[in-house]
Amino acid sequence: MTVIRYDETRRHETPAGVTTTLCSPTLGGASRPVWRVEMSGGSAGPVHTIDTEQIWTVLSGGASVRLDGTDVRLDAGDTLILVADAERQVTASAGGLTAIVTSAAGSMATAGGNRIQPPWTA
Repeated sequence: MTVIRYDETRRHETPAGVTTTLCSPTLGGASRPVWRVEMSGGSAGPVHTIDTEQIWTVLSGGASVRLDGTDVRLDAGDTLILVADAERQVTASAGGLTAIVTSAAGSMATAGGNRIQPPWTA
């Protein structure tokens, strides 16, 4: 059994918000990463793709998610399963967004022609 204390989590600030790694292959030896996303009202993440399935559960607030040109509205309690390789953008509602997210370990993101492993998933 592994316990990861809050002060051991990793915090990453981006222009869109704050992402906190709760567990990952390099944080607790988890087989899949889990992270919390916090976005202030109206902020938007970049348009990008992820090469694996990603699952978002909204804890508070809400968001609009554009997935391959289709907009989906999410509210607290909703869960969205995003398929691999679909172009996506998450925009927080006016009241902001807090969500828990998971994907497969080793997921790679592509935005603007750049391919990276998001640091909160490592």
